Amino acid sequence: MATKKDTKKKKEQPSKKTSKEVIIPRLLKHYRDVSFSYLKEKLELTNAMRVPKITKIVLNMGLGDAKENSNSLKNSVQELTLISGQKPVITYSKKAISNFKIRAKDPVGARVTIRGIRMYEFLDRFISVATPRIKDFRGLSAKGFDGRGNYNFGIDEQVIFPEIDYDKIDKVRGMNITIVTNAHSDEEAYELLLSLGMPIRQKKSVEKEEAA
Repeated sequence: MATKKDTKKKKEQPSKKTSKEVIIPRLLKHYRDVSFSYLKEKLELTNAMRVPKITKIVLNMGLGDAKENSNSLKNSVQELTLISGQKPVITYSKKAISNFKIRAKDPVGARVTIRGIRMYEFLDRFISVATPRIKDFRGLSAKGFDGRGNYNFGIDEQVIFPEIDYDKIDKVRGMNITIVTNAHSDEEAYELLLSLGMPIRQKKSVEKEEAA
């Protein structure tokens, strides 16, 4: 039977459970402190729930030689893991394509979907570290919006990401990146990405290039 002294000692003992400190990504903090109020005013939104935000980012690496070269598939999975911080899934062909000698259910690439903290960390690294390493970079095209508030663009080399060691890759690979938002229009998504520092060319300059 426990005495009053024993009960007192138990209460005085510090708890062994320690809560982990949550580190808020720099870009997420920027969205909350700067972008949110800017977008609400810029887009003239009265409802705070209507302010657009990024919901997920999808990285997709297509591999034409995945069937014949198992190392190519393995290496692409490892590279996407390093870049995104989580393991991707292998994508398979849904139907046979005779011109490319691809049968149904053949491996054709790898894809990873990132959300939350990892999503903002990835986007911050892409903006501040990866894009400056792109040769002759003049900004991303403003034509990558799909009409539903999502933005698509491609990169030619995975080595622009600092996590990839150029000396250890077997070949240079490109990938497609899709930024999915809850924006109600491409214009809202455009303003959202600009507010976060995405290096997208201004629409006015694009229109001038087309006119020329």
